[in-house]
Amino acid sequence: MIPRYSRPEMSRVWSDENRFGTWLRVEIAATEVLAERGVVPRDALAAIKEKARFDVARIDALEKEVQHDVIAFVSTVAESVGSEGRWLHYGLTSSDVVDTALSILMRDACDLVHEDLVGLMTVVRDRAYQYKDAPMIGRTHGVHAEPMTFGLKLALWWAELERGKARLDRARETIAVGKLSGAVGTFSHLPPEVEEAVCARLGLKPAPVSSQILQRDRHAEVLTALALIAASLEKFATEVRALQKTEVREVEEPFGEKQKGSSAMPHKRNPVGCEQVAGLARLVRANALAAMENVALWHERDISHSSVERVIVPDSFLALDHMLRRFTDIVRGMAVHTDRMRRNLDSSHGLVFSGQLLLELTARGMRREDAYRVVQTHAMEAWTKDGDFRKRVSEDPEIRAVLKPEEIAEVFRLERYLGHVGTIFRRVFRTEQCGAGH
Repeated sequence: MIPRYSRPEMSRVWSDENRFGTWLRVEIAATEVLAERGVVPRDALAAIKEKARFDVARIDALEKEVQHDVIAFVSTVAESVGSEGRWLHYGLTSSDVVDTALSILMRDACDLVHEDLVGLMTVVRDRAYQYKDAPMIGRTHGVHAEPMTFGLKLALWWAELERGKARLDRARETIAVGKLSGAVGTFSHLPPEVEEAVCARLGLKPAPVSSQILQRDRHAEVLTALALIAASLEKFATEVRALQKTEVREVEEPFGEKQKGSSAMPHKRNPVGCEQVAGLARLVRANALAAMENVALWHERDISHSSVERVIVPDSFLALDHMLRRFTDIVRGMAVHTDRMRRNLDSSHGLVFSGQLLLELTARGMRREDAYRVVQTHAMEAWTKDGDFRKRVSEDPEIRAVLKPEEIAEVFRLERYLGHVGTIFRRVFRTEQCGAGH
């Protein structure tokens, strides 16, 4: 089943029509090169290029008889050509066609995922600048830690997506190779020059060495790159889910005017989009593991990888295409409640400034052990009794003996924690100015 957010272009890449059409591209490219070398008669090439057709239903019917998909395909195309069809598939083995075509399909699908990533990164960057200076509490272990900004959280996402894009682009280069080296990779029927010329026609590089197949570490690299992107999306989606919890409610994924959250509870606004992204990430990760298990085949080739790839390769691309496009919509439309962020930040009455207070006391000459003791004592009292941490430390004679009132006030100044956000944005987005005109 194709997820509804997947683009028609991605669905077309993995359609039977396009798969067999790409097989035919490889077959015709090989026939063209062989005709140029005088192996295939020119009139046979002309007939093949003019008449070669296939019918998916006919291929399926023949495959049920011969139990071999490539033979069924070649027979179907040869039928459409006539007597000159005997020159089709000349000197080739099945994997020469199937593996070279699969590389084309995976390369094209990588390009579509690349476009998805660029689209998501653009939206994330725009929203990062929008909330660059919006203060919120940072959390470690799910517990309030120190102040940060929501824009900084989004800048972190952008940098991770950029790494994912770089991995995808490297994996695309790894898979953009073809092979026409024959049954065990020895070029027993066609010379390497034919492989080089055919690959050039198809926009591929020839694999320097192959067995009957392209080695499956290439495919595993692509599936792993997809899985890492999916894992990042799960991470971001999980963050939105956590921030949407009722008691937090700092961020909410979009909720349509006619959308329903629950059949029983009309008040519900559930982060179902983010939950779907998180769930599909498990599928893409599992597929990457299956791709790794395809690397180890018997000798020069067995067929145990083939059935697996027919599922995991299209499914991974289709699922990730859906995830990227859905999460792009989520980021673009998510509601950000800056007032709630500030309320949550202030809810601990200054507890989150304890680290800076510890440093100030130490810098003014108090032993670190003593400083930690006095700060933690007030922090734990404020924590357990929901008290005002700032008020407690401001009235403590041991602290007042070291820090002046204005110095204590400086400890609790929020802007002190956010002074380097602009520098971080310049490092992440590699810009000179970090403002609205990014």
